[in-house]
Amino acid sequence: MFMNVIQTEELTGQWLDFFSDIHWTQLFLFIFYVFCIFAVRSIVLFLTRKLSKNSIMRHLHGIIEILLNWATTYGVLLLMLFYFSSSYWMFEPIFEVGGVSITVFLVILAILIVSLANRISRITTRYILPNVYKRYHLDRGVQFTFDRVFHYTVMVIALVVSLTTVGIDLSALTVFAGVLGVGIGFGLQNIASNFISGIILLFERPIKVGDRVIIDDLIGDVEKINMRATVIKTIHNEHVIVPNSYFLEEQVVNRSYGDPRMRLVIPVGVAYGSDVNKVKELLLQAAHEEHRTHSVVLEHPEPYVNFNAFGESSLDMELFVWISNSNQVITTKSSLNFRINQLFQENDIEIPFPQRDLHLRSVQGEVLNILKSSNNDHGQHS
Repeated sequence: MFMNVIQTEELTGQWLDFFSDIHWTQLFLFIFYVFCIFAVRSIVLFLTRKLSKNSIMRHLHGIIEILLNWATTYGVLLLMLFYFSSSYWMFEPIFEVGGVSITVFLVILAILIVSLANRISRITTRYILPNVYKRYHLDRGVQFTFDRVFHYTVMVIALVVSLTTVGIDLSALTVFAGVLGVGIGFGLQNIASNFISGIILLFERPIKVGDRVIIDDLIGDVEKINMRATVIKTIHNEHVIVPNSYFLEEQVVNRSYGDPRMRLVIPVGVAYGSDVNKVKELLLQAAHEEHRTHSVVLEHPEPYVNFNAFGESSLDMELFVWISNSNQVITTKSSLNFRINQLFQENDIEIPFPQRDLHLRSVQGEVLNILKSSNNDHGQHS
């Protein structure tokens, strides 16, 4: 009890010393300077927003806003470092890690290093690397992989540099790594599994950004491969979040893997008695006309007509065509159906609908018996 009282008094004394060392006039001036920085930022953004009606300023407005946000963030942090560089509380230990005293100055310095690395990484991947990709004609999936690897590398280096700058010995983090390993073993194995699966997806590339995939009858394009999950944009413009481990553990259809070409099957039924050779000619004609109109339909491999079966109500035919882009399956199939229907109408080819013949012989006899009995009853009454 006596020791608790002493500790409480020491803590209270430390806080009193801390507040007594603060120069309140200096603090209020710093707040005023920060307010001026944000005021200037707001005024510049307001003026650029007003001038954004001009086509040139419309493109510059976004760039100016990014630069202002960047300048405001680092301006406030640097102002804080230099303005309070002689203050005692800037270098007062907050806590200790591995025998190293962590101060406000070191925390701000570490934040500056990490955030600056993040900004440099984003600017490089957004404005510099695309020109390199364009020069070497790299596909979208390779570009995304390089962007992610570059970003992760820069951030890891920045984190190591910031820890070293603060004065933390990286060997002191072995205890933390051991605790993290236990945490992964008990509760974070799912997150760790998805993270490692994401790295495998980026390097092995069974799927990549821009691929058209089918997952449980869900058709969509791979939009992002993040650290934990992959974002799939469906053909209905819906975004589905799929854990990365799913693509390594389950069966996934990738229509864009390897050869982007795909065979499209158009089933058609014609009425019994139709000239099947004429039907074959019209189906091939539709494929060739579609090729001339939309180059997505290929002539090599050549279109093929398959006489599939004698159906209950129709002669079942199939038109096989190859398309160069699997993303155009729906639009190409619809266009071919329109063209086939028009050609069939012009050439009097009937597309039947299901029919059923009902034979009522036994019922007819019963109806005659009923009519005879009713006539006999009518004669007796008369």
